[in-house]
Amino acid sequence: MIVRILGEGQWELDEAHLEPLNALDTAVEQAIETGDQAAFAKGLVALLDVVRQQGTRLEDDSLEDSDVILPMSDATLEEVRVLLTDEGLVPD
Repeated sequence: MIVRILGEGQWELDEAHLEPLNALDTAVEQAIETGDQAAFAKGLVALLDVVRQQGTRLEDDSLEDSDVILPMSDATLEEVRVLLTDEGLVPD
């Protein structure tokens, strides 16, 4: 699957990492729902780190369609709230 982190680029990530991403996504969602800024920041960093560490960075000129689009690392709780869908940031 192709994951885009806004403002950074795209990574190719094996589907095997979908379950851990969904667990982190759930933590970010819960933090947004409760307005817990500290838990939100911690969860977002962890979510993005999995993509960066487990994925393979694609060239900047790559034109792959993204399966998942994640917010930039400095996104605010309110900015991410707008990006959420019924499935969270990472679809099942």
